[in-house]
Amino acid sequence: MRYSVNVDVALRRGGEWLLIVRGLNEEHAAGTLSLVGGTVDVETPGGDVITDTARREVLEEIGVDLDGVELSYAESTFFVTDTGSPVINVVLAGELPEGAEPVIASPEEVAGIRWESLPALELDAACPPWTLRSVQQATAALGRASAAAYNP
Repeated sequence: MRYSVNVDVALRRGGEWLLIVRGLNEEHAAGTLSLVGGTVDVETPGGDVITDTARREVLEEIGVDLDGVELSYAESTFFVTDTGSPVINVVLAGELPEGAEPVIASPEEVAGIRWESLPALELDAACPPWTLRSVQQATAALGRASAAAYNP
């Protein structure tokens, strides 16, 4: 079976998460609330493919440079797109760099940008269950990263 590998990035600032509204022409889940992300580029071998993909997608879609930003593993899942393509999805989490201001850098992929707290997302009927789960897992991942960084 052939499948794609997708990388999503959950970015937090304070107590809120950066989410996008997927472009209306996207192949999968068009117009829904999502994390920033995209498919691994198979034409550029080598490197840390997951982290490199995360950084590239964030820069391409919302114009934020994540060089030097620590990204923590949050989860990996398997799903099938609306058109029947199998996908392995990896979610990384990190803090949005101070002073960074996300913009819609790729209007064909991003129809809007929203900031939401986890409690607000849990009550938002428009938030797909997979996006909610990814934000929940990202919250836990950053909590683990903070605890590991604390070394009395």
